[in-house]
Amino acid sequence: MDSLLKVESFETRCVSSLVKVFADEELNAPVHPCGSALRGETYSYQIAYRSKDHMRSLQVEVESELRSNLFVRKVDLVPANFIHYHDADDHVLRTTPGLYPDALLPLDEFGLTGYPDQWRSLWITVEIPRDAEAGMFDIQFRIMDEKGQQLSQESFMLEVIAETLPDQTLIHTEWFHVDCLATHYQTEVFSERHWRLIGEYVNTAVKHGMNMILTPLFTPPLDTEIGGDRPTVQLVKVERTGGSYHFSFDLLQRWVELCNASGVKYFEFSHLFTQWGAKSAPKVMATVDGQYKPLFGWETASNDSEYTVFLTAFLNKLVQFVRWNGLEKRVYFHLSDEPKLDDLETYRAASELVRPILKDFPIIDALSDYEFYKSGLIEHPIPASNDIQPFLDHGLEGLWTYYCCAQYKQVSNRFFHMPSSRNRVLGIQLYTLKLRGFLHWGYNFWYAQFSKYAINPYQVTDAGGGFPAGDAFLVYPGEEGPVESIRLEVLTEALQDLRALELLEQKVGREQVMAMLQDGLEEEISLTVYPREEEWYIRKREQVNRLIRSSADQRENA
Repeated sequence: MDSLLKVESFETRCVSSLVKVFADEELNAPVHPCGSALRGETYSYQIAYRSKDHMRSLQVEVESELRSNLFVRKVDLVPANFIHYHDADDHVLRTTPGLYPDALLPLDEFGLTGYPDQWRSLWITVEIPRDAEAGMFDIQFRIMDEKGQQLSQESFMLEVIAETLPDQTLIHTEWFHVDCLATHYQTEVFSERHWRLIGEYVNTAVKHGMNMILTPLFTPPLDTEIGGDRPTVQLVKVERTGGSYHFSFDLLQRWVELCNASGVKYFEFSHLFTQWGAKSAPKVMATVDGQYKPLFGWETASNDSEYTVFLTAFLNKLVQFVRWNGLEKRVYFHLSDEPKLDDLETYRAASELVRPILKDFPIIDALSDYEFYKSGLIEHPIPASNDIQPFLDHGLEGLWTYYCCAQYKQVSNRFFHMPSSRNRVLGIQLYTLKLRGFLHWGYNFWYAQFSKYAINPYQVTDAGGGFPAGDAFLVYPGEEGPVESIRLEVLTEALQDLRALELLEQKVGREQVMAMLQDGLEEEISLTVYPREEEWYIRKREQVNRLIRSSADQRENA
């Protein structure tokens, strides 16, 4: 009798990856009993659980032919204080501070805890090999108490379709802050431990669709208070003897080799001038007559004659390095992040200085003012998602877009309080608008706004009150590598949606794909207009997979 009562006091439910399971509210999400995936894809779902009693040391058992490619993590709650701006839209789950589900922690020998009357969830990830056998695969999932008694069992049916997800064509970067690694892990910059950590974080980035990496030639002049400082992370060693500059690219060479081994396709070199208008030089450290010291920085105007001499010499040597390493088609340069129209003249001077040297390479910057673009100073602007329309209206091709803290009205984003569907829709939007790239500034920014001090990401998720929770980072620090988040996994699903749509286009043509996406919708999908129902994204992706499978079946029967 006691055993029966214990089982009845514990409940579970399979739900989709788009559900955010809050501890303090009723779970109204529908049961999600099955799904499908292509070869080479990662499929995720959740098992939500709730106990009426306080239970400790609950254990998880999984049985499936896919077990060797299946991973179970527990969804941890993290605090959020700054949730939204005062004039935010209402396409959110809640507007209150509190605990939000986000960090995906590995299971340990201590098992799970059932908290009385609180819903929690487990995140199930199945990584389908590219050579996987096609077919239907049952996943049996059991939760046991500390004595081994079964409390609950859930079954999930996953179909593996005999088609392979194509390689990602989108260029995607989430800015990687290597100084945050050194600070959090209390290790010397570019020490052996630091390099190992860099490798772990780069591997995770690439695994989740980030094929471009921010490369700190000099300490990136990003999110730093004017006149302030960030820890030095400089891959290029500089020596000045008399009036001559000498450069060592040994660390940069190691960086390139590490990234190549991890599967990085593109390198974006850090900005050559400060953020918000190219008014100053970035921090550059150098050995000058035997003494290591700052050479340039906030006190150096961007048009300073000595910085001009330095930058000219440096860029010419860097171009040689790029060519020697066969990186001509894989590198992108930055001048200044998010310049405004008022910064036109300082940006013009910076552009006119470097463009003759970098004429064979693309220069990209986050730039959202179409009038600024018309000046002709930059060929590859990256407008924010809420400011991109004038660029689209004028027929610019090969556009990228980005969002950050300021893109919180109508457009997609990934703040804690937003539904995961608002994160997931990005892939469909990128496909619909034929966008070439996507940029975000926060892969692992673990400082307060303007890099004023370090924060603990498990306790502070809003950059010290600077940005809405969920903007500044996608990964948390683990013991010796990253801990992933719900937001990272859902973003990965969005990128997989994009690749699946591209595969379907190869089979049936873009016109049919667009008709399928728009079927039943009153308005055309854009960056501000899109379905808000979570289940729409689950159903639509299943429809894409059915059409891919049908096309493959027709080809086999032809």
